[in-house]
Amino acid sequence: MADLKERLLPPKPASAINVREAVNNRPSASGRVPFQGVDVLGLKKRGQGLRSWIRVDSSGNSQIIEIDKFTVMRRCDLPARDLRLLDPLFVYPSTILGREKAIVVNLEQIRCIITAEEVLLLNSLDSYVLQYVVELQRRLKTTGVDEVWQNDGNHGADLNRRRGSRNFDNLFANTTSPDYLPFEFRALEVALEAACTFLDSQAAELEIEAYPLLDELTSKISTLNLERVRRLKSRLVALTRRVQKVRDEIEQLMDDDGDMAEMYLTEKKMRMESFVYGDQSVTGYRPIDGASISAPVSPVSSPPETRKLEKSLSIARSRHESMRSSESATESIEELEMLLEAYFVVIDSTLNKLTSLKEYIDDTEDFINIQLDNVRNQLIQFELLLTTATFVVAIFGVVAGIFGMNFEIPMFGNPDAFKWVLLITGVSGIIIFSAFVWFFRYKRLMPL
Repeated sequence: MADLKERLLPPKPASAINVREAVNNRPSASGRVPFQGVDVLGLKKRGQGLRSWIRVDSSGNSQIIEIDKFTVMRRCDLPARDLRLLDPLFVYPSTILGREKAIVVNLEQIRCIITAEEVLLLNSLDSYVLQYVVELQRRLKTTGVDEVWQNDGNHGADLNRRRGSRNFDNLFANTTSPDYLPFEFRALEVALEAACTFLDSQAAELEIEAYPLLDELTSKISTLNLERVRRLKSRLVALTRRVQKVRDEIEQLMDDDGDMAEMYLTEKKMRMESFVYGDQSVTGYRPIDGASISAPVSPVSSPPETRKLEKSLSIARSRHESMRSSESATESIEELEMLLEAYFVVIDSTLNKLTSLKEYIDDTEDFINIQLDNVRNQLIQFELLLTTATFVVAIFGVVAGIFGMNFEIPMFGNPDAFKWVLLITGVSGIIIFSAFVWFFRYKRLMPL
């Protein structure tokens, strides 16, 4: 990975290293660190407008190019609002846009422009971007080796065929086999795989951290554990929102056949080239006898049977071309739909993990609330018993207040009178307290 960084990234001047590190490490106003590995100081030079891009061609070769925004717009035929989605200084939701000559991909850390011939990524030190470049190069070179091996294996069989059977239709049928994917689809597949892997790894880390913390919270309810769970739930909500956005974006593409057909850049390029070559062949044709092709043909010089035959051949050829293009478009949509469906299943599985984790957190919160309600009920029951006991003790105060009046009665001369008053008052208090307890249990205000 270190060799790849040295090979992909241009050397920095020694005088600018400290300044750029200070700017990159300084947090923004919201407390978030800017996009990792991006030369923010260079990005803020709006006067120059040059940005460093990593270019990967269809052969798997990569190089560093520095071009401005308007050159990218002309090169990829993109509007300015699409390039804003790739700006690392701003946070945009995950988006996949199909344009006339390019596909704009903004999936988590992967922000790139995919054309029929190359992939342009913002030059970054982020590990996921470098892994994307390495994986794309590996797949492109591996695919090239496989094609050479298949061509060598089929060379002997092609020699035994007649030359008349090797027409353009057979070649087109071989290139549109289910195992073949155009360059833009392979680059898009690597981007989807990188985004799904990144989100799934974050979901796995969250699961590893969440379950022990929730189990600890159920056994010991404390302010520290509650604060940790609150932070965990905030991270879970943010990650779920990002995963849901990627899932919705893939689902939206799968539901719209027009957007999927728009993303087949190689086919559109081949049609454009064939159209241009066809116009050149028509304009460059000259008859042998020197007659001009634009001159009208006399109906006397050409027999009616020949004109009818040419007209029927032209109609049949046009129908064949339209049927072939429609079949190719349907097959390309099916290929892209199968590709998107595969990663839709992956991202949906990640979303199900996060949903299960959220449900587990909700169940833990419900369990904690039940425990707190139980403790609250116990406190209320204890308060009820304490209030009843206070009422019983207050009876002794009433009796003492009555006998404390300043008057004389014959009972004061009896030495056993105090004992009898104390005994009768205590028994009465016990009876009253027992009656209250029985009443509470009868009304189910206290557990039996």
